[in-house]
Amino acid sequence: MSTFLDTNVVVYAFDKADPEKQATAISILEGGHRLIISTQVLLETWWVLTRRLAEPLSEDQASDVIDTLTEFPVVNADPDLVRRAIRRSRQDGVAIWDAMIIEAARSAGCRQVLSEDLQDGRDHDGVVIENPFARGS
Repeated sequence: MSTFLDTNVVVYAFDKADPEKQATAISILEGGHRLIISTQVLLETWWVLTRRLAEPLSEDQASDVIDTLTEFPVVNADPDLVRRAIRRSRQDGVAIWDAMIIEAARSAGCRQVLSEDLQDGRDHDGVVIENPFARGS
């Protein structure tokens, strides 16, 4: 079974501000599971790594991270995915960006999305959100 990664899971692997979350994120990335991301995750990751961290990475370092991440299968955004995300956003009352994550995961055959930002345990018609940083997970 494949697992879809939201941006926050990837970013925590490079965020020294929270060593516990960093260790969890690194464990996920190196865990040998079939992990899937999307073009949205790649773009958001580069942005956060270069601008939002307490100790941002250089643009070159962040680009190297993106190059490494593209070794995972990547779901590309296309008009059909956008339309499905709009329907999901309206149906489930989630932000369009979150709906894009959910629908990208669905298109890749993932039943699980690892995310700190989405509602832990919520089932979006067969795509379940899991917060890997929640205590007791």
